[in-house]
Amino acid sequence: MVTTVERIGVVETKVENLNEKLDDLKVDVKDMHDCLDKTRDNITTQLDSMYQASCTQHSALAKEIGALKSQRDRWIWTVAGVVAALGWVSGHAETFIKLIH
Repeated sequence: MVTTVERIGVVETKVENLNEKLDDLKVDVKDMHDCLDKTRDNITTQLDSMYQASCTQHSALAKEIGALKSQRDRWIWTVAGVVAALGWVSGHAETFIKLIH
């Protein structure tokens, strides 16, 4: 039969092994925490970069769309003016024909 002293020795050995494993786990958790911090910092940096690029692109697109709208408006008003002028001329065509003959 195993004596109490031997049993206590076995338990002490197991406790020491557990302490070593806990120390290893603490180191692993610290390493994982550091890794997660670095990953978070890298992702934050990349997101900031993407945000800045997005803002730049949106600004450029807004300017381009503004220019296109301005050009479209000019064409619409020009065509409307030409149509109005042609309408006025066609409405007064008889007067113009009398002046020419």
